[in-house]
Amino acid sequence: MAEAVEMDDARKRYEFKKKLESLESMQGSGTELISLYIPPNKQIHDVTAQLRDEFGQCANIKSKQTRTNVQSAISSILSRLKYYKTPPPNGMAVFCGSHQLGGDRTDFSCTVVDPPEPLNISMYRCSSNFELEPLKQMLEEKSVYGLLVLDRREAYWGFLRGNRIDPVGGITSTVPGKQRKGGQSSVRFQRLREIAINDFYTKIGERASAIFMAEKDFFNRFKGVLIGGPSPTKEEFEAGNYLHHELQKRIIGLFDVAYTNESGLPELVDAAKDALKGMEVVKEKAFMDKFLKELVKDGGLAAYGEESIRKNLEIGAVDTLLLSGSLRKSRLKIKCQSCDYSEERTVSVEPGKDTRDIPLGSCPKCTAPLVLEEENDIIDELTKLADASSAKIEIISDDFEEGSILFSAFGGIAAILRYRTGF
Repeated sequence: MAEAVEMDDARKRYEFKKKLESLESMQGSGTELISLYIPPNKQIHDVTAQLRDEFGQCANIKSKQTRTNVQSAISSILSRLKYYKTPPPNGMAVFCGSHQLGGDRTDFSCTVVDPPEPLNISMYRCSSNFELEPLKQMLEEKSVYGLLVLDRREAYWGFLRGNRIDPVGGITSTVPGKQRKGGQSSVRFQRLREIAINDFYTKIGERASAIFMAEKDFFNRFKGVLIGGPSPTKEEFEAGNYLHHELQKRIIGLFDVAYTNESGLPELVDAAKDALKGMEVVKEKAFMDKFLKELVKDGGLAAYGEESIRKNLEIGAVDTLLLSGSLRKSRLKIKCQSCDYSEERTVSVEPGKDTRDIPLGSCPKCTAPLVLEEENDIIDELTKLADASSAKIEIISDDFEEGSILFSAFGGIAAILRYRTGF
């Protein structure tokens, strides 16, 4: 049950993100695209009264085309709102207007978005593009961790935001090596070295604290600090209370890592996987690690590529279906206008582009034009195939290295199998 809820959330997030990408790609020829935000506590009749008032104000728009398009958009929104007595529990956002398709062609669309979180803003805006920032903010990760790797030579810090590791910056030290120069007493040399180490730790603490505490909504979103490095450096740093006291009490743990530059950040996340148990990045990395290990084995239980995955799904051989969250493809069902010929074809779809513009060619049997009969998002379609054989489904972000490899090297479609097949 928990897995089903997680999958449902992942699918909703994927659909929400894809819808925002499509809306963002739309451009009006004038200020004729309407963005309307209705919070859950807003009365629908108040919104319709405002829209009717705006309809009257449109008479002042000089451009006849813009005036007509804005009035058409307002009328379309008003007709949609007739079906609502009250806003949905999280409120609603409506995006409506005539947008350019390229050349002299335009299209009219009216999209209602049910946000994943309650809207706290009421807005009516006319512009040449849709106002999406309040919804984009809902895609931001709610849990953020500070990452710090250090030794006595260098230090580097960054953030873990959901699935994404964001490197920020680092510094190098002037701490002298363990070998003293000739003419210096060993006691004096050791004392100077300890002062230099303390100064370096102080600088790390000050800079890392400033970066971490500048994080937006720090007290609610910032969950803690992970510190990595060799022993005894990381232990010295923690014991010395070099971080701001608000960060010092949020140290989650100390972890051994080999690198203390930018490369050490993903190593630190890997080393801290037990402490981060339950975070999406850890679960997704575990699936990708398993897939990559199976891939290099002789007779390993791994498959990739759309054709191979389809065949394995059809015979029920897939244990876990891995789909990249960056997949933007559609599965088209195409038929001939004149004979019984039909086929299925997968095509890439750019946000805001209409698949009806894709040339389908001619029928190989009778040369009549081919026409589009049905279109499905490829993640929807493959998910249904996986559900039929009770395969697990994971939508993998490309915000970390292994997830990026799934998209770039394996076409965004892969699987861990239940048993070895010939596909």
